[in-house]
Amino acid sequence: MLGGAAMSIRGAGRRNAGWRLWASYAGWRAHNGRVPIIDNAVYVDGRRIADPASLDLTFEYLREKQGMGWIGLLRPSAEELETVSSEFGLHALAIEDAQTGHQRAKLERYGETLFVVLRPAWYVDETETVEFGELHVFVGRDFVVTVRHGEAPDLSRVRRRMEADPELLARGPEAVLYAILDEVVDQYVPVVRGVENDIDEIESALFADTGTPLSRRIYELSSEVLSFQRGTQPLSGMLDALLRGGEKYGVDVELQRLLRDVLDHVLQLGDRVAGFRTVLDNALTVNATIVTQRQTETSLQQNEQVKKISGWAAILFGPTLVGAIYGMNFDYMPELHWVWGYPAAIALMAATSLGLWGVFKWKRWM
Repeated sequence: MLGGAAMSIRGAGRRNAGWRLWASYAGWRAHNGRVPIIDNAVYVDGRRIADPASLDLTFEYLREKQGMGWIGLLRPSAEELETVSSEFGLHALAIEDAQTGHQRAKLERYGETLFVVLRPAWYVDETETVEFGELHVFVGRDFVVTVRHGEAPDLSRVRRRMEADPELLARGPEAVLYAILDEVVDQYVPVVRGVENDIDEIESALFADTGTPLSRRIYELSSEVLSFQRGTQPLSGMLDALLRGGEKYGVDVELQRLLRDVLDHVLQLGDRVAGFRTVLDNALTVNATIVTQRQTETSLQQNEQVKKISGWAAILFGPTLVGAIYGMNFDYMPELHWVWGYPAAIALMAATSLGLWGVFKWKRWM
């Protein structure tokens, strides 16, 4: 009787899954953008047997079927988190972290429950920036609870992947944790590619006299890379801790191999991000040097122009002075009534101008 009811509920759940998702979205539109439950399912032997419409039904199915519950929450309220916490015995500190958010990436163990904080990231092509999200994962003996504080990552893709591989999903909550870690790390790859393209553009523009200020762009990209490094760097330690505790907590050997593969990707990712920081630091230094050099060259060019202007002003000053003196029209002036007075004044003007021009030319002012 119970098995038939379960099959009936499972069929009804599958038929109405799309409707419930739409209803959840409608509820989100009506309640200030918050959808508590994104997906809620019970699995036995790696296969989805029920889609409970509420958390209470999920808990009831887990008790009856001895399966695994996978609950996905988006920006849950304190009451909803408290309901999950009381059922699964989650630690108060972990619940507080999941409620407040803004946590660093970390892995903590509270008895038989793992609490994992991940910082997913994605690259926005339109603005050429890196955005960050936050994901909290509770992993127990027979349950996985995910708490998202943003739209990323898309855990529905993780769920579809796991449901398509019942053998892997049957390995338990640790398999779900592996799939989530793998998805988050895979989503870092486009981010790395986008940042790498931005760095290539900066390097190309460094020595091109485009007139575009690069210091601000380099600084902003360096800040994004630093935030990205803060989100990814703890992953190597987290995965290493999971592998060290594999034998102690009886983690499946195949899962340990899969986690090692994720660890390899994380280490490669860390090396590339560290290289980005080095390149950007060097680019900022080179850009400052180029800017200083260009300013110096501009200043020297301006000094040369000032020298030329000053030289010509001095050359013109000599004839102007002579002409001004002899143009004062006094009756008693030297050589005023001399027949050669005018030619002599002109010759004096020319000699003064040529003499000054020769001096400035010799000093390379002209």
